[in-house]
Amino acid sequence: MVELNALVADLRDEGAEIDGLVRGLDREAWATPTPAAGWTVAYQIAHLAWTDQRALLAARDPAGFHAEVAHYASIVPVDRLDELVDQFAADGAKAPPEELLADWRQGRADLAETLLELPAATKLPWYGPPMSAPSMATARLMETWAHGNDIADALGVRREPTGRIRHVAHIAVRTRDWAYIVRGLAPPAEPFRVELTAPDGAVWIWGPEDATQRVTGPALDFCLLCTQRVHRADTEMVAIGADADGWLDIAQAFAGPPGKGRAAR
Repeated sequence: MVELNALVADLRDEGAEIDGLVRGLDREAWATPTPAAGWTVAYQIAHLAWTDQRALLAARDPAGFHAEVAHYASIVPVDRLDELVDQFAADGAKAPPEELLADWRQGRADLAETLLELPAATKLPWYGPPMSAPSMATARLMETWAHGNDIADALGVRREPTGRIRHVAHIAVRTRDWAYIVRGLAPPAEPFRVELTAPDGAVWIWGPEDATQRVTGPALDFCLLCTQRVHRADTEMVAIGADADGWLDIAQAFAGPPGKGRAAR
């Protein structure tokens, strides 16, 4: 278990890295299309700003968060919630770049401070299962990293993977069953063994050593796959066992309905 202070420090560093990609961009660059269909750089930052604010609401006012979710459910069916989220990103992207960037900076700073102040046993409501403060920090880092990759791709920037992606891999492994549940499928009863090669060459391991269902490969490929930033065919991921193989086709590290993923290159 990673200590909360260290998690939040990594969350801040991840946000700062993406901030460095977009600060100084002119208005034309903010309108650059990203690999996510219909999403510009501005959309990506607007989405991060909006979700950080939702996480902040969940941390500071759980009842208010539940009321907001109930309101959303009265507007669109649950299986179309992603359409509403997309609309919020579109609305936020209309703001001047300097205003949008300032809002995102303030929101992520407020969220980091609030997470550190929460009692250890606090459970935060979310669009999937409730989460602890460390889990929320991990989830926000995962989403910041994923959307940051979209921005980097749009701008033609190659990001060097860091040890922070271990948090992305961790949440993907921990939420294995969610990928099945959200599709109306029964999760496998047997735990999986996951062995990933980190950017520095170390091996990150989850699951029992004697598991018959196993997943191996580069940690970067696994994280890109589980955030649906790459097609499985374009990775070096290897599965042993039918259940493990099936999981790699549906794995998602994020809450909400299944995404469409990316086409194979």
